[in-house]
Amino acid sequence: MTGASFTPPAKPLGGKSYGSIGHLPSSRLGPGDWAIHEGQAKILTDRPRKGDRIIVTEKLDGACMAVANIDGEIVPLTRAGYRARHGRYEHLQLFEVFVMQRYAQFESMLKPGERLAGESLALAHGTAYDTDHEGFAPFVPFDLFRGKDRVLRDEFMSRCDVAGMRTAACVADGPSPVHVEVALKRLGAFGQHGSTELVEGIVYRCEREGRVDFLAKWVRPDKEDGKYLANLRGCAERWHWRPSDPVSSPPGSEGA
Repeated sequence: MTGASFTPPAKPLGGKSYGSIGHLPSSRLGPGDWAIHEGQAKILTDRPRKGDRIIVTEKLDGACMAVANIDGEIVPLTRAGYRARHGRYEHLQLFEVFVMQRYAQFESMLKPGERLAGESLALAHGTAYDTDHEGFAPFVPFDLFRGKDRVLRDEFMSRCDVAGMRTAACVADGPSPVHVEVALKRLGAFGQHGSTELVEGIVYRCEREGRVDFLAKWVRPDKEDGKYLANLRGCAERWHWRPSDPVSSPPGSEGA
């Protein structure tokens, strides 16, 4: 007699909540990673086209998660597209708790058909963070989608600001190219979100003609993926956030 076959839970969006971003040619590539075309890299770091807007932000080191408004319901999602509560690991499952504690905040920000992607820093992966640092937040948004399309930077920033959400630190935004070395110098060795060790890297974004054209990332060569993950290294877990931690309120909400 054989047991019943396993049926995986449904993906609320029908697929992943966030895809992969290609690397600059000089970036460290991990298993399954891929590099963008040299011509795209030149646009970002050497010779943008007329009308290009080059944006560079800090790359944070945690779990990519998302929050979607699906027919009026706020749904926390893993990167693979499953509900967070169905995540394989505890830190993914606890993202559901994090979002539910802040349900009204996400509900006020997201319209039906939209989703907010960001980095959950609840559990240390390859970088430890100082939770007392002014720039630290357990969840840091970096992308907003309307359906399948990325929302432009200005709207994304405005919406996050109104909702009281700290976004990934920006070190460049304009028509000029930005060399990796220049961006890293502006960011600082430890970034702006409380990293206690060298920052993982940076993310480039090119907007053009009213749309997001493409993205790319750069990761430092000596970055150790998952060095704080117990399931990979057999070490003790390092938590930056747990459900018992106080829930912060959006700016301006005090006394409401």
